Amino acid sequence: MNVSDVFIKPVLTEKSNALRAGGSYVFIVDPRANKVEIVKAAEKIFGVRVESCRVHIRKPKYKMLRTRRGFGKSTHQKMAILTLKSGDKIEELEL
Repeated sequence: MNVSDVFIKPVLTEKSNALRAGGSYVFIVDPRANKVEIVKAAEKIFGVRVESCRVHIRKPKYKMLRTRRGFGKSTHQKMAILTLKSGDKIEELEL
């Protein structure tokens, strides 16, 4: 997998902002990427040292939508929580 294809977008919510204060960053990543590829991509793209990587898979949920069938489902997503070593931070995501 190409390094630039691993990260899809950062998660910018109240909970992820609270984690950012502790040195952790949350990203939506490609579902095919594993922890080793995520860590290597983060170190290469952002120039930081990653201490740990936790991965969470959000399964699709069925919802009532306004479609012909009357139902649909949300998307399958994989989220990675990267904890950086002390002193490192991703400048692009600082608000």
